[in-house]
Amino acid sequence: MGHYPDHLIVGAAALAATLTIASLTVNRLVKRKLRLSVFLLAIYIALNLLLIAAPGRFGATEGKLRAFENLALAAAVINALVISFVNPLREDRVPDHFPVILQDAVIIAFVVLMSTFISSELITTSAVSAVVIGFALQDTLGNAFAGLAIQSEKPFHVGQWVRVGDYEGRVAEVTWRATKLRTKTGNFVILPNNIVSKEPIVNYSEPAAPTRLDVEVGATYLVPPNQVKAAMLEAMRHCSRVLDAPAPDVVLAAFDASAITYKARFWVEDYERDEAARDQVRTAIYYVFQRHNIEIPWPIQVEYSRPLPVDDPDARLSAQERLLSRVDLFAALAPDLQREIAVSAPCVVFGAGETIVRQGEPGQSMFIVAKGTVSVLVEPGRHEVARIESGGYFGEMSLLTGDPRSATVLALDDVTTVEITADVFRRVAAAHPQAIEQIAVAAMTRRADLERVKSTAAGAVAVEANTLLTRMKRFLRLS
Repeated sequence: MGHYPDHLIVGAAALAATLTIASLTVNRLVKRKLRLSVFLLAIYIALNLLLIAAPGRFGATEGKLRAFENLALAAAVINALVISFVNPLREDRVPDHFPVILQDAVIIAFVVLMSTFISSELITTSAVSAVVIGFALQDTLGNAFAGLAIQSEKPFHVGQWVRVGDYEGRVAEVTWRATKLRTKTGNFVILPNNIVSKEPIVNYSEPAAPTRLDVEVGATYLVPPNQVKAAMLEAMRHCSRVLDAPAPDVVLAAFDASAITYKARFWVEDYERDEAARDQVRTAIYYVFQRHNIEIPWPIQVEYSRPLPVDDPDARLSAQERLLSRVDLFAALAPDLQREIAVSAPCVVFGAGETIVRQGEPGQSMFIVAKGTVSVLVEPGRHEVARIESGGYFGEMSLLTGDPRSATVLALDDVTTVEITADVFRRVAAAHPQAIEQIAVAAMTRRADLERVKSTAAGAVAVEANTLLTRMKRFLRLS
C-alpha cells in the first residue's frame, strides 16, 4: 500500500498544474474545459484517500476502484494536455484547425485508448455500455458524427454566410448536436448536424468574400440597348454598396411582352446586406432612367369587350303570357288573369340530369316547360311513363290540392321552366273565384285523358270536377 502516497503526490501535482493553467489563461474555453480535469483529479484524490483510510475493506471491489481512479487520472491529464496545447492560452479564441468538436473527439479517443491499458474489466463494461448507448442515442450520435464530419471537411466556418437547404444565415456556432445560423431578421435557426450533412450547402463567403448579386429591370423598346446598359452602369457607380472590383456589368436578359429586360450584375462585400444593396441599385437606376428619358414601361394589357345580353322584362313577360295561353289549364282564363299569373311566376333553370321534383315529396307548385325536355318516372323501378317538351306542364295537382308529388321528373337536357306557386294561385283565386272552376274542369279533363277512361269520360269529369273543386277551395283556403 506504499504506492498510495505516491499516487496522492501525483494527483496533487496534476491538480496544482491544472489550477495554475486555468488561472493564467484568458481563453474562456480553456477555463471551462479545465473544470472537468479539476473534477476528475478531485475524484482521483478522494478515492486514494478512501483506499488509504480503509485498506482491505472493499475486498474484490478494490481492484475496480483502483482501475477507475487510474482512468480518472488519465482522463484528467489527457483533457488538460489537449486543451492546453491546442488552444492559445493568451487569446480568447478557438483555432480554426481544431474546433471544439474536434478537440472533444481527440480527448475521447485517447481516453478510450488509455482504458485498454488500465483494465480489461473496463474494456468489457465500456463495450456493453457503448452498445446500449448506441441504441438509445441513435439520433444524438448521428448528429455528433455528422458534426465531426462537418468540422473535418470544413464546408464553412463560424462567421461565414451560408445557405443550408431552405435556410440562410451567418454561422454562429457549431456544436456536437447542431449548427446555429443567425438569419437576416436577427433570429437563430438551429439545424441538427445530420440534416446539415445531407442538405446542399452554399457558402457565400468562399472562395472569396465578395458575392455577386443581380437586379432585373425592364426598359422601353424605343431606346437602344447600349444606351440603356450605359445608364445602368452609371447608376451602379453611384451606389456605395457596389464594389468597384470586380466591376459591375449589364446583360440583356430577355425580350418580354412589354419591355426589354436587362440584368444588372454587381458585387457586394457582405452578403448579409444583399437586400439593402439591391434596394440601392434599383433606386439609382430609377433616377438615372428619369434623367436619360428612359421609360420603365407600365404593364400592358389588351381588353376585349363584348356586348352583354340585355334583359327585356316586357319581352320576357310577353313570352310567358304566350306560354300560359297555350296551356289548357289557363287557356280559358281572361288575358288579364294570364298576365297576372305571368308577372308573379319566375323562370327556373335546371341542368341536364337534375331532378326537378321527386315522387312522394310534398309540393305546392306546378311547372310549365318553356325550353327543353323532361322525363316523368314512376316508382318503383323508375319507369318512364311520359316525356314532356316545350309547352307541356307537370305538378298541377300539387299546386291545386297540395298533394305529394305523384311522380319523379328528371331534366333530360338543360330545361327552362316557369314555376307557378300556390301563393300566386291563391291570390288569383281570391280575386277571381270563377277562374277556379274553369281550372278544375281543365285539370280533371287532363286526368281523364291520361287515364284513358274513355267510356265514362264525360260523366267522370263532372263528378270529379266537383270533388276536385272542393279540395282546391279547402287547400287554397277559399270560402
